[in-house]
Amino acid sequence: MEEEMQIQQQEDHDPNPNYRNPNPRHHQQFRFPGKVPPHRHHQVHNMDKSIPSRFKPNAPKREHCICITVFLILLGVIILVLWLAYHPSKPRFAVASAAVYGLNATSPPLISIAMQFNVLIRNPNRRVSIYFDRLSAYVSYRNQPITPRVVLPPLFLEKHATVSLAPEIGGVPVPVSPELSNGLAMDEAYGVVAVKLVLVGRLRWKAGDINSAHYGLYVKCDVMMGLKKGFVGQVPLLGAPVCDVDS
Repeated sequence: MEEEMQIQQQEDHDPNPNYRNPNPRHHQQFRFPGKVPPHRHHQVHNMDKSIPSRFKPNAPKREHCICITVFLILLGVIILVLWLAYHPSKPRFAVASAAVYGLNATSPPLISIAMQFNVLIRNPNRRVSIYFDRLSAYVSYRNQPITPRVVLPPLFLEKHATVSLAPEIGGVPVPVSPELSNGLAMDEAYGVVAVKLVLVGRLRWKAGDINSAHYGLYVKCDVMMGLKKGFVGQVPLLGAPVCDVDS
């Protein structure tokens, strides 16, 4: 109360009645008359403009993000164009003929069979050549091998080219289960024997001067033959053998 009376007395004796001292308890309600001096506003404005954008803290990060985004987009477009232009198709395999030169399934647990297949390999690509490495072949019956693996020579197929292989497989006794030996003897007596020719290896694609990495190759050809006991030579194929290529 005494403070308010003193302030009121000072206001009454103030030579300049237009000036009022702000109350420290209510300083948030006090406003200076007039506008901000022009020189202060101009100084702040020039200081904000004088800092180049490249020296601001967030500018380098923003520029790096933009560069990385543009690079990834260009890389994706290039990969897409190359994939559309040089997308390779799997090679195609077909069994043209088969021959049996010996079959002995009467001495279990060993079985001996010597066979020869004429296999056609075709490259369906117009822009890509194919290398075949580490090729090997064997014959299985009821998902069990009945011949040892035979190593085949490396192959190179030009664009839209076809090659023929005639591997001789078997001739060496292989241990098998008694059920398999009995089943093969029964099929031979019936005159129809279904076997599976399996080729395993690696392949790689070649487009111009660019070579791809190696990919695994696994081919299964279901071959049904008309085979009678004691027959030797080329056997008729019952139906068109189907080859499944996995690479």
